[in-house]
Amino acid sequence: MPSGSVKLQSIKRLGQDNQSYEASDEEPVGSYMTMSTSKEGEKAQGTAEQPAIRVGFFQLFRFATCKEVVMMLVGSLCAVLHGSAQPLMLLVFGLLTDTFIEYDIELNELSDDRKECVNNTIQWKRNYTAGLVNQSDWSLMNSSGLGQSCGLLDIEHEMTLFAFYYVGIAVAVFLLGYLQISLWVTAAARQIQIIRKMYFSKVMRMEIGWFDCTSVGELNTRMSDDINKINDAIADQVSIFVQRFTTFVCGFCIGFVKGWKLTLVIVAASPLIGIGAGLMALFVAKLTGMELQAYAKAGAVADEVLCSIRTVAAFGGEKKEVQRYDRNLISAQQWGIRKGLIMGFFTGYMWLIIFLCYGLAFWYGSTLVVDTAEYTPGTLLQVFFGVLIAAMNLGQASPCLEAFAAGRGAATIIFETIDREPEIDCLSEAGYKLDRVRGDIEFHNVTFYYPSRPEVKILDQLSVAVKPGETTAFVGPSGAGKSTAIQLIQRFYDPKEGMVTLDGHDIRGLNIQWLRSLIGIVEQEPVLFATTIAENIRYGRPGVSMEDIIRVAKEANAYNFIMDLPQTFDTLVGEGGGQMSGGQKQRIAIARALVRNPRILLLDMATSALDNESEAIVQEALDKVRMGRTTISIAHRLSTIKNADVIVGFEHGRAVERGKHNELLERKGVYFTLVTLQSQGDKALNEKARQMAENEEEPERLNLSRAGSYRDSLRASIRQRSRSQLSNMIPESSVSITGDLDPNTYSVSDKSKNAVPEEEEEEPVEPAPVARILKYNLPEWPYMLFGSFGAAINGGVNPVYSLLFSQILATFSVTDPVAQRKEIDSICLFFVMVGVVSFFTQMLQGYAFSKSGELLTRRLRRLGFHAMLGQEIGWFDDHRNSPGALTTRLATDASQVQGATGSQIGMIVNSLTNIGVAILMSFYFSWKLTMLILCFLPFLALSGGFQAKMLTGFAKQDKQAMEAAGQISGEALNNIRTVAGLGKERSFVDMYEAQLDAPYQAALKKANVYGACYGFAQCVVFLTNSASYRFGGYLVKQEGLHFSLVFRVISAIVTSGTALGRASSYTPDYAKAKISAARFFQLLDRVPQISVYSDKGDKWDNFQGNIEFIDCKFTYPTRPDIQVLNGLNVSVRPGQTLAFVGSSGCGKSTSVQLLERFYDPDHGRVLIDGRVSGRVNVAFLRSKIGIVSQEPILFDCSIAENIKYGDNSREISMNEVISASKKAQLHDFVMSLPEKYDTNVGAQGSQLSRGQKQRIAIARAIIRDPKILLLDEATSALDTESEKTVQEALDKAREGRTCIVIAHRLSTIQNSDIIAVMSRGIVIEKGTHNQLMALKGAYYKLVTTGAPIS
Repeated sequence: MPSGSVKLQSIKRLGQDNQSYEASDEEPVGSYMTMSTSKEGEKAQGTAEQPAIRVGFFQLFRFATCKEVVMMLVGSLCAVLHGSAQPLMLLVFGLLTDTFIEYDIELNELSDDRKECVNNTIQWKRNYTAGLVNQSDWSLMNSSGLGQSCGLLDIEHEMTLFAFYYVGIAVAVFLLGYLQISLWVTAAARQIQIIRKMYFSKVMRMEIGWFDCTSVGELNTRMSDDINKINDAIADQVSIFVQRFTTFVCGFCIGFVKGWKLTLVIVAASPLIGIGAGLMALFVAKLTGMELQAYAKAGAVADEVLCSIRTVAAFGGEKKEVQRYDRNLISAQQWGIRKGLIMGFFTGYMWLIIFLCYGLAFWYGSTLVVDTAEYTPGTLLQVFFGVLIAAMNLGQASPCLEAFAAGRGAATIIFETIDREPEIDCLSEAGYKLDRVRGDIEFHNVTFYYPSRPEVKILDQLSVAVKPGETTAFVGPSGAGKSTAIQLIQRFYDPKEGMVTLDGHDIRGLNIQWLRSLIGIVEQEPVLFATTIAENIRYGRPGVSMEDIIRVAKEANAYNFIMDLPQTFDTLVGEGGGQMSGGQKQRIAIARALVRNPRILLLDMATSALDNESEAIVQEALDKVRMGRTTISIAHRLSTIKNADVIVGFEHGRAVERGKHNELLERKGVYFTLVTLQSQGDKALNEKARQMAENEEEPERLNLSRAGSYRDSLRASIRQRSRSQLSNMIPESSVSITGDLDPNTYSVSDKSKNAVPEEEEEEPVEPAPVARILKYNLPEWPYMLFGSFGAAINGGVNPVYSLLFSQILATFSVTDPVAQRKEIDSICLFFVMVGVVSFFTQMLQGYAFSKSGELLTRRLRRLGFHAMLGQEIGWFDDHRNSPGALTTRLATDASQVQGATGSQIGMIVNSLTNIGVAILMSFYFSWKLTMLILCFLPFLALSGGFQAKMLTGFAKQDKQAMEAAGQISGEALNNIRTVAGLGKERSFVDMYEAQLDAPYQAALKKANVYGACYGFAQCVVFLTNSASYRFGGYLVKQEGLHFSLVFRVISAIVTSGTALGRASSYTPDYAKAKISAARFFQLLDRVPQISVYSDKGDKWDNFQGNIEFIDCKFTYPTRPDIQVLNGLNVSVRPGQTLAFVGSSGCGKSTSVQLLERFYDPDHGRVLIDGRVSGRVNVAFLRSKIGIVSQEPILFDCSIAENIKYGDNSREISMNEVISASKKAQLHDFVMSLPEKYDTNVGAQGSQLSRGQKQRIAIARAIIRDPKILLLDEATSALDTESEKTVQEALDKAREGRTCIVIAHRLSTIQNSDIIAVMSRGIVIEKGTHNQLMALKGAYYKLVTTGAPIS
């Protein structure tokens, strides 16, 4: 029953779809027969996700050439023909049914032993007629089937004929399906190729400011995912949509042409389904909204807590926060359960309506067949299935609309970029080129801010002149605008006011490529490309000979080390130059800059990242090459600056002083401050190095990492990180004690780096075992049991349906009209009953599984959050664990895990019972026919699987094919500044386009494979039908099988086959769930290095607050290349106050964090009351420490609650709060507020001024009654007046406690018991104020010159 097959698929699909709705947001069953609702629903959904779709559907094809247009038209024509095949098949099917029924009626007549077949008509047997006397009786008998033709119908022959029809249609379908798909996919592949090329070449032309505002990750995503979305919208989906839409139209045509009455009756019932679908979509959208809103509250809590994790840890608020989070999860859970219930209700409602529809259609249809004889039974089926197939296909066409909407949304951004004109077009030919260049650079009143941060002025009316041929050094604190000035010379940006001139010409009028070709730049973190050394140098100037390369390598002091490498100049430098040490990379970069033979040389901290030895070598190289060129050098190390011709001091975006080394020292300004601090630090370090050399057998080389530029170290660390998570992989040992990465340590880190695949986002995880997921779901077993029970009944509905359907056919061949009427009525009633039962079981299934799923989600979220707060602080420094990433993980991973339990179990139970019942039933009625069809079942299941695979697409292969191109684009975009500085945009575009060829060829191959698969999947059903009906005919004739059983077996198996196919299409959701679960379990299983929750570790009663740092060395885990503490030795006795002084980046705050045990030192010990900090119980230690930091973090709750946060181990009375706030000079201010202590401080305390926030933070620290008080620049951000108040509060708080103060202002330090002056991670002087003044060292200089300390 061909149509049956289809019909069945359809019905099954209809039903299942609505269930799948829970799992996959497909358009629900509602699409059944309601064009309007489904379409509008789609549109609404589409627009919700992509608020700005500004590309019309046909604009997606704007890059199609004539050839592609022809391909697409031919493909559409094939799709139209293919679409009409299903309805065509119905015509055959109608005839086939009539044939079977006629044959059966003939058999029924002849089974009456009083009749016989004579001359092809049915007659009474002679001897029987004789006995009849009564005429009236005779006439009566005569009417019953006498004279009907007989013996003419050779059922086997007829069936053979129908089998041929079917095979014919199957072959046509195969060819049409193949053509329609392969033509569309090929056409799309060609257009996508063009879009990719255009997009990448346009992106490479954008100005640097555009890249600041657009993250590289986002661009990479757009290049892959968004363009793939466009591909989905213009490829096979279009032809499938055309095909299904045609089927929809043709199906209705058949219905109206063959039997308009029945068609109208069926269509009349469909609005009920439409309304149901509409309401369901409405409710679900609304409830999802409510659920998300409810979760947003919990998400906000999580975000707030993770953003201020240091505060939470310092005050031991972890458990309190987990409870606060959990409270917010409850409402989200309730909405989720309601959603499940409502979805179950509507799903059930739709099934109910569908079964009532069946009942009505068959009841009315049979009236037309039996009572008025308007239709034959075949016509009834043609009409019924015609309408049904039409409705089905309309429903299946709707997912295509989603793909179209997604494609249009993606195209919006892509096409906007393609159409955008860059502000500084590096590939344009415009602008003039000077004949002679002297290299005279001048800034005239330049004001500038980065486009990504327009509120921060970087350069403020900067005026500087750089004379040709001289070396000018820019010095100043970080953030003063030195590097920015260099970027303006390269014209990465244009100044907002003022201008930069070269030899008196505004550089905006010069040709960009030419201007950049004059400039050689060596950066602090040089970027090398993943190719050979020679190629890297060649990037400086294309077409340069090997002799030149060797010459510049010698000039850059790189020749010797290159020749020592086994492959010399052909050595690969690795991703980002990872195989080379810092000094080697620097020298290759210098060679690359020199090969350009530049007029202007820019050195941006070119030696800062090196150790002394390599610095000397690189410095020598730089001194060689500076001769005769205009050179601008930015540096922090005096050694590199002293011999510059001119030194320019920067501060706050202006050039504040200029002159030679000695002149500037006398001025006692910016330069002086930098110098004094540094020389002291150098002395002390060298001293230390000498001692160490004596103490240890082998002298360790010391890395004088520069004092300053925290921003640079951060920039470096970000770069470092983006080059694969290097930091997480360098084994501790490979970083030598001084933190200096010498070449051999590099190789170690590198092995580990290559071992770890380049995975930016997540490292791959093994999918979690389902057993473990279910273990978390155990408490909900009763719900899951009931849900499975409901699902099992729902699965049995389909085979029952085919049973009823074939029973109806059987009634048409019953000769007794009364019995016939009665049977038809009882079957229709049965339909109604099945509908009612499935209504309740669907509701049961929906509710039970949503309940168990939501409870699981909540439990996992709580556990996940609890686990996160238990990690050590170093874990949060890793950018993969940024607050944003972690909150997303809580939101999405936890809810995705539902996909492996709950509704997923429902789906599986449903499919299994469906298949089981169908096969048992079929074997019972006719095992021979069942065996034949089972041979086709693998193909049917395969075709179902194929179609599921088609829909998800060949995403994986595409990804791999695009990887090579992706690497090129990624390398170019990540290092866009270097690429632009070298003027290499064009060559990267060419390389990228060359790499696109392979994916394009793959796509063409795919088009054919995919087309063939699609054609095969479509024609399998027809072939199955042709074989089974032919064999069915044989069984009916030879073995007397009743014809209705043929239909029963075929339809039961075919439906279950499609159910199998659909069950397999749910696996993606399932796989996703297992991966999410695995990521979650990874988090739950991670053992933090410093555990807050454990009870292990020492606790003692008389806590004194005696602190000692012994030879502490430390590097931050995310920046292993920067040594922060270099052997810190300092101690403070109970009740004393210790003050740390020094420039930023010298390790003051770090020492405080070691004391709090946010980190443990890499080497050395921190002793607390004589016990090693690592052995002390973390929670106990932190409970004894109060901290007030520079930027106090408050939580979004009332002032009283914020103060109470100081001690989370007990309930705190209001009196304590008031006394603490009096001590903190806060009480009077609070009482002046309208709501006093219940005033909400706003997110991060935004409603209060800084001084007020500081005092709340002090009250919070006081309420702990800590033995140790840490003040990290607690007053630096305040104006004088509030500083006085806060300072008083602090002085009060310090009484009787051990106190560590970090400060920048001398007034706050003078009366400390010990003052320690730090530089470069060690203490260079310590003593009281008077002692240090007497020493006349660094401290004295700072105090007397009044220079700012930092």
